[in-house]
Amino acid sequence: MTGPLHVRGSVVVPEAELAWRFSRSSGPGGQGVNTTDSRVELSFDLAGTTALGPALKARALERLAARLVDGVITLAASEYRSQLRNREAARERLAALLREAIAPPPKRRRPTKPSKGAVERRLTAKKHRSDLKRLRRRED
Repeated sequence: MTGPLHVRGSVVVPEAELAWRFSRSSGPGGQGVNTTDSRVELSFDLAGTTALGPALKARALERLAARLVDGVITLAASEYRSQLRNREAARERLAALLREAIAPPPKRRRPTKPSKGAVERRLTAKKHRSDLKRLRRRED
């Protein structure tokens, strides 16, 4: 569970760049609720990281700008009663978030026109349907 965070392929965040904070989770929890610090906050300094190249870092900073506070992204996990499972959940979420942020932009759509045959088939089908409906009409 500890060790570097593998985002994808060659992108690996060293353990030293991840900052952890622990606190008590809110909500019901039984006898151990007031004694265990199971809530986890994982902070990662995206602006100062050495794990990402300049292009990937710029892309991630742009895409995650709304979630950053002074270049640092913070994720909280408290869905499990165990601190260990919450740590794993926070690491997985950070990896998924970074994977999505550094993904290359989708390819642009090249606009196309329907072929002459397709246009002709469409118009023929419309004409046929129109004739059918016209023939169904009652003549007064």
